[in-house]
Amino acid sequence: MIQIKDLHKSYKMGKNSLHVLKGINFNVEEGELVAIMGSSGSGKSTLLNILGMLDSSDTGEYILDNVPIKNLNETKAARYRNKFLGFVFQSFNLINYKSAAENVALPLYYQKVPRKERQEKALKYLEQVGLKEWASHLPSELSGGQKQRVAIARALAAEPKVLLADEPTGALDSKTSYEVMDLIQKINDQGNTILIVTHEPDIADMCKRIVHLKDGVIIEDKKIEQVRAEQYV
Repeated sequence: MIQIKDLHKSYKMGKNSLHVLKGINFNVEEGELVAIMGSSGSGKSTLLNILGMLDSSDTGEYILDNVPIKNLNETKAARYRNKFLGFVFQSFNLINYKSAAENVALPLYYQKVPRKERQEKALKYLEQVGLKEWASHLPSELSGGQKQRVAIARALAAEPKVLLADEPTGALDSKTSYEVMDLIQKINDQGNTILIVTHEPDIADMCKRIVHLKDGVIIEDKKIEQVRAEQYV
């Protein structure tokens, strides 16, 4: 599903350059639920941006669903993102003047899905995250946990190959975090491939594998006995 080989990334800082990723190698199989951990400056956000085609590596290889991801202009990158990836962000990134259903339908609009089908799919995915009754509500009328559920529904609506979640519980309290992780685990149980960037050990323990970054290299990559979130909900 995902193959990363010898990935390097540097940023120019005046006359100096900052080497952020220093030869990253890892693969993700279909259906995995992987936590990417590391302190600030470890390179985990840069890695997620490269996986999400929001940035590119200097050298190395990135293959997603047997497609080499390289030399993308912005148009092609946007098309690939829409085809392959769903994104969930810490800050939800919902459009404030659009209803929950309209937010969920947005990726389908860019995929040129007809309006009626967009609306049907939006309701289907809102129902999957337990928010069908809130379809017509604006983000300002939703709690933090509900907003993140809408964001997850939006990420799922385009039926992506991989779900990328950047600190999805970072803005939520513990109880709501576990409710969101319970939902993410159930989505993973259906066979969806999910990568989560987190700095919270209890959230990482709810994944099936933990990849630990430090100073731009992977220092640990282990499969774990998953803690089920539902016991805390």
